[in-house]
Amino acid sequence: MSIFNKVLILFLISFSLMIYLSNSTNQLTQRTIENLLKEKYIQASDELFKYLSNNDKVSLNKKLKELQFKTIKDERYYLKSSTIAYEYNTELSSIKILKAIDGKYLLYMKYLDDEVLSIDLSQDKNFEDKEFLNYMILADILILITLFLIILKTIYPLKKISKSIKKFGDGNYSLRIESFSNDEIGEVSKTFNSMASNIEDLINSRERLLRDIGHELKTPITKSKLAIEMIEDSKYKKILNKALSQIDEMISELLYLEKLNSNQSTLHLEKFNVETLISESLSKLFIDNEKDVDISIENSFDLYADLNYLSIALKNLIDNALKYGTKKPIFISVNNKQISIKSKGNILEKPLEFYCEAFVQGDNSRNQIGHGLGLSIVKIILEKHKIRLDYDFSDGFNIFSINFATAYP
Repeated sequence: MSIFNKVLILFLISFSLMIYLSNSTNQLTQRTIENLLKEKYIQASDELFKYLSNNDKVSLNKKLKELQFKTIKDERYYLKSSTIAYEYNTELSSIKILKAIDGKYLLYMKYLDDEVLSIDLSQDKNFEDKEFLNYMILADILILITLFLIILKTIYPLKKISKSIKKFGDGNYSLRIESFSNDEIGEVSKTFNSMASNIEDLINSRERLLRDIGHELKTPITKSKLAIEMIEDSKYKKILNKALSQIDEMISELLYLEKLNSNQSTLHLEKFNVETLISESLSKLFIDNEKDVDISIENSFDLYADLNYLSIALKNLIDNALKYGTKKPIFISVNNKQISIKSKGNILEKPLEFYCEAFVQGDNSRNQIGHGLGLSIVKIILEKHKIRLDYDFSDGFNIFSINFATAYP
């Protein structure tokens, strides 16, 4: 889960809790005020009613003033527009606690034809405190929203930085990150840009070095091949030709390996059949005797991949089987969306990953000519295509399988 989603979820939870607490607090405060006023009005009505029943208006007004009550005219309007919070009626009298439209509570008393409507002035302080509490809660909500927006603004550059780093990792080494601020995130951007510049310089220097080495080596190799053609045929001529070809192949594979490792080579995806892949791979090999390779295609299938690179991977597997197999022929079989290369030999003494490292060979290669780049290139090419390389040993055969089911289910 991204940081943005985590912050958003935390904000929504906090905001929901704040709204819930605000609503609960408001209702609790309202009920508390209502209960206190009811209790006060009921107690006051006991004292006020005796003055009303005796028609002693002077004492009634004096008591109302003493209780901080104020009489209100237009009783009929309030009786119609207000809701009744409490009511007590007899044949001669009536006592009601009314809740007006503005939320204030009123005391209505009637005895025969005499009636009085009053309000407790001290309740204004309670409602002011309630409003102040609501304002404070609203301020907290606004602060929470502001804090959320500030955090979003702060972490938003991280999204761009993440995308930029991914593009850099994919091979866009000239990419630099815009510095958004002078805080820690801005420092991360500056540090990354400095590191990226150093890495780009190192990669460019290494590429130039490898290109120069490749060019400088291929020139004398070509000249040597031309010179060898002037020599009479002999077993030494064949040995020299083979040695020069393998040096030339090693240089090419080193350059391929460098391009793949540095993400400088992009895949040119196209649709083709597995039979085309096998044909292309075999065309890259120098096979003296066609009987050394036995091909069996049980279930053909189509691929969408880079034919050139994938054929190099398959060619290396076939080449390894021909070089290090103890008996010919080797077997290439196609079935269930995988290509298997079987060759007679001893079981690998170490895990497959060990032999996929550059310049690593098994013990049975000591008497063979090789330079240990084959499986390393195979591994990198297949990983680029999200294709798995499997190994098994059965009935004296080493079996290397390119499993396309992982990329083409």
